Amino acid sequence: MLLADDHGMIREGLRILLESGGIRVVGEAADGASAVRNAAALRPDVVVMDLRMPGMNGVEATERIVRAGVAEVLVLTSFDEDDLVLGAIRAGAAGFLLKTTEAAPLIDAVRRIAAGEGVLDPRVTRRALAEVANGAPRPEAPPGFASLTERERDVLAAIRDGSSNARIAARLGISLPTVKTHVSSILAKLGAESRTHAAALARTMPFD
Repeated sequence: MLLADDHGMIREGLRILLESGGIRVVGEAADGASAVRNAAALRPDVVVMDLRMPGMNGVEATERIVRAGVAEVLVLTSFDEDDLVLGAIRAGAAGFLLKTTEAAPLIDAVRRIAAGEGVLDPRVTRRALAEVANGAPRPEAPPGFASLTERERDVLAAIRDGSSNARIAARLGISLPTVKTHVSSILAKLGAESRTHAAALARTMPFD
């Protein structure tokens, strides 16, 4: 994985924390432009991204990395960054955690995102997700929702609640590959940029 933060001490602390949990850190970046270049060169599974950095910020860096398909992005954010979180959701970030998150949840989040899942800390994204949902283009969202199968709606409801693929499989009594197939279909039908974006859209949809 790659660490992107403009504070060297924070990068060093994250490196020590993650490597102690068996996560291999292949590189670092002190700004968004370096994060984009290093992600393209090193091809990490996950980039842990700060949002406020000099020059190119974390939102633009996330958009470029996700668009190029070189890595998934896990955003570390503060409580006062809702505007940037909103941009990162739309840019396709796969996960959001607070900078104060303990070691075990952070390590677990990196592993889950590397495995193709999403990670949402509701304390981070509650307000930002509401803004995404309220600003979602209409009428695209309703027709997309209407085209979902009953099983896809069940999976989407679980995504909205923050469940991992493994938990969804256990909850619905289906295999993990089947869950992944449903998730891909849901993203396509809703026109969602990411699992996180789908969770935001799901908050305005009539499940009952």
